[in-house]
Amino acid sequence: MSEPVPHEMQVYYELGLEANRLFHGHGHLELARTQEIILRHLPPAPCAVLDVGGGPGVYAAWLAARGHRVTLIDASPFHVKQANETSRRQPHAPIAECRLGDARRLDVSSASVPVILLLGPLYHLTEREDRLQALREAHRVLEPGGLLFAAAVDRFASLLPGIFENALADPEFAAIVARDLRDGQHRNPTNKDYFTTAFFHRPEDLEAEVREGGFELLDLLGVEGPGWLLLDIDRRWADPAERERLLRAARAVEREPTLLGLHAHLLAVGRKPA
Repeated sequence: MSEPVPHEMQVYYELGLEANRLFHGHGHLELARTQEIILRHLPPAPCAVLDVGGGPGVYAAWLAARGHRVTLIDASPFHVKQANETSRRQPHAPIAECRLGDARRLDVSSASVPVILLLGPLYHLTEREDRLQALREAHRVLEPGGLLFAAAVDRFASLLPGIFENALADPEFAAIVARDLRDGQHRNPTNKDYFTTAFFHRPEDLEAEVREGGFELLDLLGVEGPGWLLLDIDRRWADPAERERLLRAARAVEREPTLLGLHAHLLAVGRKPA
């Protein structure tokens, strides 16, 4: 079993970029669409939610504000600190608890929670067996009939913006993309902001892992649609009519098998059999 957070990943996240990532650029689409997909399935509040790999607490705080009892677990001490700060900013609806932990070894009782979010671990656990162990742990702690929301980075998430932003003109980035496409293993040996160590899934890989983890697959969706590739997305998002068009476009192709590679992220919704 690999270490919880490789050194280069810790260094990357300690830059503090993650706390604001979902509030500008294509993060707007990722956040809004992930939230709407979760709300399609989430039980009414108050519901206990375990946010594993919850980072700086964006989704945990959002769910807490909606009346849910959220426990956030993350392998990064820096993220746990940020999540506690996020919680303190909404004293009327704080995150119930933020603590350190490993998605593959959860200090949580079996069959004790109705909902688990895995919105980060499956792409930062680069070995398949580690990802399966995280899914098996989620299965263990979920109640019978409980729900899993598991996110993955799409296999083509570097290639597509590399074309639109002309980043492929950089030979170092082109080499990173070549490996992404070859085996899904994303590595960034540069000092440039080309993300950090991760695994990029094909849709069929994510489906197979979720099923092998013991879940019934309820849905496998593309998240952002084509809008995430727009270079002027901040301007477009600021216009309510444009924003709704971007969201409608994402919904229109969210289950289209031939276009699942178009999205930056995939989201699997699974259920532990009753």
